[in-house]
Amino acid sequence: MEKVKIEISKKSYELLKRTVEESQGEFKSVEELLEFIINEALGEVEETYTPEEEEKIKDRLRSLGYL
Repeated sequence: MEKVKIEISKKSYELLKRTVEESQGEFKSVEELLEFIINEALGEVEETYTPEEEEKIKDRLRSLGYL
């Protein structure tokens, strides 16, 4: 998949970075987390997760206050 660069505020990046660090390995990078959030918001998930994986991710995002 081709990648492009985007710019976000330092504050948003730091929030995403902290979330990745607190995700206990659920997200490996800020980019992975940001793609997940964008796909969830737009309803276009390219990668497929098992229902169990998806529920685990959603539970973690809820616990972090994102959903």
